[in-house]
Amino acid sequence: MSSTTTILPLSPITPPHLRSHAPCLTQFLPRTSSSMTRLKPLFLRRNHLRRLAVSAAAVRQDTTVWTPAPLSTVSPAAESLFHVIVDVSDFPDLAVSHTKAGQYLQLRVPDAEKPSFLAIASPPSLAAAKGVFEFLVKTVPGSTAELLCKLQKGDVVELSPVMGNGFDIDRISPPEKYQTVLIFATGSGISPIRSLIEGGFGADQRSDVRLYYGARNLDRMAYQDRFKNWESSGVEIVPVLSQPDDSWTGESGYVQAAFAKAKKLFKPQSTGAVLCGQKQMAEEITSVLIEDGVSAEKILKNF
Repeated sequence: MSSTTTILPLSPITPPHLRSHAPCLTQFLPRTSSSMTRLKPLFLRRNHLRRLAVSAAAVRQDTTVWTPAPLSTVSPAAESLFHVIVDVSDFPDLAVSHTKAGQYLQLRVPDAEKPSFLAIASPPSLAAAKGVFEFLVKTVPGSTAELLCKLQKGDVVELSPVMGNGFDIDRISPPEKYQTVLIFATGSGISPIRSLIEGGFGADQRSDVRLYYGARNLDRMAYQDRFKNWESSGVEIVPVLSQPDDSWTGESGYVQAAFAKAKKLFKPQSTGAVLCGQKQMAEEITSVLIEDGVSAEKILKNF
């Protein structure tokens, strides 16, 4: 006579002070020694797999190569945003590994439990020429970013290798074929967009390049001192404030609404887009562009 064994899902381990009130797993199994014999190896195997997973994670974490480098600048960039420059001139291999706008790295500071992922705000050419990485850091209470923004010039932080593929500008090149490029950024998402604009992507060779940049108010809008240079490079800047004061006469609300409201006619087949910032904004803008006929392959993101 054959027998069938049913393996039940494992229940969480119950704290001792609650065990008298918790159902026992053996209540749902036949009360035979063979059932418990089958169950014991399952527990052991599950625990063994957990230990292996933890060990593997530790090994993966230990493989990160951290480079100590001093801070050159920590200064306010806007309300809750800081401009941070790290000197990597002693590590030329690290400096030249930044090859595309939109790339990022991990940065860790003393006394912080976890590193912070930061997009590089400076263009790749700056790292190669001057040996610095620049960042736009949003300080969040209790975060590594908050600790970073409290450091001073000369303090040492640690950097991981440069990560990510960045914005694949080749997908919207050459400029004469993609005359319209729509750029959307919110908050600190302007950081890799600065790298893109100042790194050059042929904006001056295109007929319609627009940056819709959203922030709560002007006090929270970084890089305003760079707007004139960006415009001279061929980028039309459209600031959008979600909570402006009474003196504001520009676009209000969210960037996706501002774009939909002021949308100029464009040829979808010759249009590209670059997005960085709030997830909802990116999703809504992507949907609108695709509905208008823009190819999803021409909508660039850095993550």
